[in-house]
Amino acid sequence: MSTSADILANIAAIQRRIDVACQLYQRRSQPTLIAVTKTRSAAEMASAINAGISDIGENYLQEALDKQAELRVQPKQWHFIGPIQANKTRAIASHFDWVHSVDRAKIITRLNDQRPAELAPLNICLQVNINDEASKAGASQDEIAQLAELALQQPRLRLRGLMAIPANTADQEQQRRNFAAVRSIFTDLQTQFPSAALDTLSMGMSGDMEAAIAEGATLVRIGSDIFGPRSSPSR
Repeated sequence: MSTSADILANIAAIQRRIDVACQLYQRRSQPTLIAVTKTRSAAEMASAINAGISDIGENYLQEALDKQAELRVQPKQWHFIGPIQANKTRAIASHFDWVHSVDRAKIITRLNDQRPAELAPLNICLQVNINDEASKAGASQDEIAQLAELALQQPRLRLRGLMAIPANTADQEQQRRNFAAVRSIFTDLQTQFPSAALDTLSMGMSGDMEAAIAEGATLVRIGSDIFGPRSSPSR
């Protein structure tokens, strides 16, 4: 388990990387840093929040719910970023501020219908499988516009943009091509739905964050570079 001092230093290092990338690529505004906390303890999460992290991303529902109940200090925003099973949409709709991994019509309608009326509309991103990888979740590029149209019809949802996890590669040029393809789809959506408040590109992790920033990421999701290597996943 990482110490509070380790986490504080790692967050500072990540922020320096963001600063450098934004200067290099002439970004007017910085992306929000989401700390990805799957398999991390509540104590580690509290250390990150105390170090200035305002957004927490979780992949596994039950693990997230347990930690939400355990944490004494809460982030400003909870993000669900893992694959969504239809039988878990009610809990996701009730306990998160954002859902990044929406990739089919059934999930859109269930999240809308199950979002509690007393809560603000649920912010969602459509996950696009930009490299058509069979092993990854996400809608195909051809499905995104139709899903966006459906999402924009839901009163308890607020469609914000796209999320992607491109194919893993250390080639920075290929990383940028992948993220540029996501940005192109996003731009097309903005043109097709001009009245929608589409303002979010959730893309970029520890190994490709700079490439994502270069191509317009507004949310970056960082886990291991904040907390160190992961332990075995729990659910």
